[in-house]
This record gives sequence, C-alpha cells and structure tokens, in this order.
Amino acid sequence: MDIKQEQITTLHDLCVDNKKLVKTVSDVSVERPISVVMPMLYSEIKNNALENILYELNKCTYLREVVVPLAAKNETQFQQVKRFFNKVKIPKLVMWCNGPKVENLLTEIKSEGLNLLKYRGKGRDVWLALGIANLRAYAVALHDADIQGYSHMIPTKLLYPIVEPELDFKFNKGFYARVNLEKQIMYGRVFRLFLHPLLKSLVDQLGNEPDFVRFLRSFRYPISGEFALTSDLARDVDLPGDWGLEIGIMAEMYRNVAKKRICQTDLGFYEHKHQRVGKTDNEGLVKMSGDIFKTLLRVLIEADRIEISRDFLVALRVQYQRCAQDCIRQYHADAHFNGFNYDRHLEETMVEKFSRQIMDAGIKYLRKPVGTRIPDWLRTMSARKKIREELLDIVIEENKV
Repeated sequence: MDIKQEQITTLHDLCVDNKKLVKTVSDVSVERPISVVMPMLYSEIKNNALENILYELNKCTYLREVVVPLAAKNETQFQQVKRFFNKVKIPKLVMWCNGPKVENLLTEIKSEGLNLLKYRGKGRDVWLALGIANLRAYAVALHDADIQGYSHMIPTKLLYPIVEPELDFKFNKGFYARVNLEKQIMYGRVFRLFLHPLLKSLVDQLGNEPDFVRFLRSFRYPISGEFALTSDLARDVDLPGDWGLEIGIMAEMYRNVAKKRICQTDLGFYEHKHQRVGKTDNEGLVKMSGDIFKTLLRVLIEADRIEISRDFLVALRVQYQRCAQDCIRQYHADAHFNGFNYDRHLEETMVEKFSRQIMDAGIKYLRKPVGTRIPDWLRTMSARKKIREELLDIVIEENKV
C-alpha cells in the first residue's frame, strides 16, 4: 500500500483498532458533542442500503443526534420517512427542507434582504441541516444515504481526527476505492474520467500549478460526499446550490483553514448509488461535470486570478481530451491486470460528453460568472439573529407529531 504523505495529511487504514477508535470517540464526545448529517431523497427509503445504514447508526451511541435533511413532495412522504426512521434508537431529527414551515421561515428572511428561496437541491438541504446541527455539536460528519456496505466505522473514522485532542484537525475528507469487487467493475467515473484529467490539463495549459489545483490534487477523492468538520467551520462556509457542492466545500476549506489542520481518511471499499450518464446537459453525470467545472472556474478566478476566455476553454478542451485518453489507457491496463470488466468504448463516450461540458458549461459561466452560492450562516444570522434556533424549533415540533 502507498503510504506517502503529501500536502494534506493522509490517515491510512493499515491496522486500525476499530474498538479503540469507537471508545475514544465515545469518551471525547462527552466534552465535544458530535452529530451526523445524512441528506436524502424520499425515494431512498426504498433503497436496501438505507436499512443497513440505520442498523449501523444505532451502534454509534456516542452521537448527540442524526439530522436527516429530506426532500419530500408532500406531507405523506414526510410522515412515511419519519416512521421509517423510528428504527433509529439514538436521537434523530428528520428535517423537511422543502416543507411549508421551513419555506415560510425562509420567506420571512427574504423580506429582510436575504433570498434563500431561489436555492434548491442538495446544496440547500445540507446548508439547512448544518445550521441546526452546529447549534448543539462540536463537530459534524456528513455522508449520503445510499452507501452500500455501510459500517458504523464510517462516521467514527470521519470524526476521530476532529474530536481527538491529540490530533485536533478541523476538516477531514473521506476517500475510498470506487470499485465493486463482486461485479469486478470500476466506478468513480466523474473523478476518474473528468476531474482528475481536467486538473492535470489545467496545469499543462497554464504552464504552472495554481495553488488551489495543487490543493485538490493532494486529495485521493476530492469529490467524495463524506467529510467531517468542526461546527465553527460549518457556520462559515458558502455552499454552491448545485452539483458543485463538494468542490465548493473544498474551496471553502482552502480559503478558511490552514492546511496542517486538514486531513483525509481511508474509508476502505464501498459503493454508492450510481448516477446515469445523462442524455442532455441537464441530466446525470453530464450535469454533475458541468456544475463541478463552473464551480472550479469560479474558485480559480477568485483564488489564483486566472483569466478565462473562450480561447482558453478551447485549448483546455484539447488538453483534457488528450489527458483523458491517457487515463483510459491506464485504467484499461489496471482493469486487465485485475481481471475486471472494462468497457473502453463506454469510457471513451463519456469522455466525449464530459469534454463538451468544458465548452458548454464554460461559456455559461462566462455569461453569468457570479454563480449560485448560498450565503454562510454567519451572514444569515446577521440578517436574523435567532434564525437557527427558529429553524430548530420547527424541526423539533414537526418530529413530535
């Protein structure tokens, strides 16, 4: 196993004593309360993975609470999810993020000059949940609700470097192998075939490595949805309101946290629900790649003052296609060596679709460079001081019924 250290500290699972980790987190949680945020869609209660997640979360007796930001179409769906979460024995709050009471509160804030209603999707749901979670916790871990093979060690590993006083990191990013050993398939396509070759292409195109690009390349899996952070950081992050969420969070950590207080942790092997590639720019992995690219452009302009133009995008697309082709050749060799199934034509087709996003999403960004960034909680609290407490009261009340 590769155990080298780079700009960001990497915590490898070489021979981790799971029981010791759990005991340490449990002991420390008395002084440093911790919570888990798990965003989900209503449809995910039909996913077999969620049953196991709830079973494993019940082993995390050290948690102050689990906050579940939910996107549901109506009261019936909300009530159904609440009943489903009765299986969780530790304290939990199901938060109906697009429900009428939350929407009414956000409408009131709009009259005070802050329009939060224009943001939709996972970004806003996570933002809302972090708002109430950081009221009662020292640290918060976040992970998705579709992890197959979930273990209670996932939140434990994410939280340990944050709450253990001897380490005292501020932010921890999880990484893992996106492969299915049973089906012998490689996943993680947006990272393998888009972001990874794109970052290398940016270095080749610019003739140097911007500091933010170097920061991202120090992470094994910078767009993973699993991370933990301290509550003071959770109050001070602007989040993108689209699929650029993970890159947006990385940008906020880059801007706000000393690199020596950031780490990444080996979470082993597991699978997520796999997104479809998408037939149009507004679907699946194609849309995801476009949103990631727009967020990346914004941060590069802000952090490294890179000048973006149509000519720059054309040249970058050429560089990207060459670099992605090299990656496909390498992945093919790796898959062949391991006896994995590898559809080279499918991977080539995905690269073609991703490369179009460099131009399409890039031009859209040039036309509207401001983007959709949800204000941090500090700004929101300056507009309405007790907004988090009001939000928490709504969620507690809705969970009583």
